[in-house]
Amino acid sequence: MQVQPKVVCLGSLNMDLLIQVQHAPADGETVVGQSIQYVPGGKGANQAVSCARQGSCVSMLGRVGADSHGTTLRNSLSQEGISVDGIDIDPSEPTGIALVLLDEHGNNRIVVIAGANGKFHLDENQLSEQLSQEHYLVMQFEVPIDQVLQAAKVAHKLGCKVVLNPSPVKSMPQELWSLVDTLIVNETEAHFLTGLCAHADVHLAAEAGRCLRAKGVSNVVVTLGALGAVATDAAGSTHHPATKVPVLDTTAAGDTFLGAVTVALASKQSLTDSVALGISAAALCVQHLGAQPSIPTHAQTLACSAPPWRVI
Repeated sequence: MQVQPKVVCLGSLNMDLLIQVQHAPADGETVVGQSIQYVPGGKGANQAVSCARQGSCVSMLGRVGADSHGTTLRNSLSQEGISVDGIDIDPSEPTGIALVLLDEHGNNRIVVIAGANGKFHLDENQLSEQLSQEHYLVMQFEVPIDQVLQAAKVAHKLGCKVVLNPSPVKSMPQELWSLVDTLIVNETEAHFLTGLCAHADVHLAAEAGRCLRAKGVSNVVVTLGALGAVATDAAGSTHHPATKVPVLDTTAAGDTFLGAVTVALASKQSLTDSVALGISAAALCVQHLGAQPSIPTHAQTLACSAPPWRVI
């Protein structure tokens, strides 16, 4: 019988204020919004939900404020079967907020206020206890990067693999590169980290993947929006075209993709098969509104076939 994958997600929890508009306002322009919703989000929490819905046993590490948003976010994760024992409550900082402006074409503009996320501090003993029996540690950069580095060191020491999504992108500490097993970046992040503009160019995305592997990372995935994703490992690079679907909202598509890839890797699937699953999950996500409400289950993902991938 296959062992259920176990994942620890360390990262941000935000309450998303989702505002729908016909178009984003230009400088000095006022537009009339169509609706506003409060939706649980934050890259860390979104990735945790994606991992859980893909069938993994998930624990969340993060920080929220002592306010109603914090309570809502913790309860929302608990309802997904995610352990929230590692989510601290900050007595002075509010829960993180993300203002998401969504236009009629499904494009979004996001402003994040870190709040309690910016005060996250790692409990190394707690993390060591959790990672001693876990398969993967998932992180991003919406919490302090020094804490991300320290967590990666703990995971590496225990032989737990690290999946990193360096978003919002910033310069990575040199010692972090070799601690990362799988790096998942979008075209903007790939450009920042390598200087290569992979936008709409799968071959440049593959070259960016090779550059990032040369820094010490084992597996690299560059996501390209409507063009899908390019995966690069020791065997070479593969292009995974995106599934053609009507796009309503791209919020959390990358987090959904990462969760599906992570759980597939933790289930001993190859990088190419894992990315194909991520493509299917993301295709389902973008057809629905909001961050966590749009994340599909494993059964839904399996029922959505991704286009064939090819070696490049």
